[in-house]
Amino acid sequence: MQIKKGTNKFYVGEDENNFLAQMTYVPSGEGMIIIDHTEVSDELRGQHVGKDLVEAGVTYARENNLKIVPLCPFAKSVFDKTPEYEDVLKN
Repeated sequence: MQIKKGTNKFYVGEDENNFLAQMTYVPSGEGMIIIDHTEVSDELRGQHVGKDLVEAGVTYARENNLKIVPLCPFAKSVFDKTPEYEDVLKN
């Protein structure tokens, strides 16, 4: 399964308007993004797709020297359980 980069989102699916899963974010100020939503279709649930989308966001943040505010409850829980992501977490 391939995670693709869209406009302020990472997604799995045909294109960013026809997705099976997505994680959206909002650029906020200089050097920061806010993860505001994660959504996974029933057919992909239980396959760690949501976590993989958050990981794609973390990789993007690292590559672009950004910090992340995980406003989405799912993304926040992934950050809480993954100490390796602390380097991109906005304090």
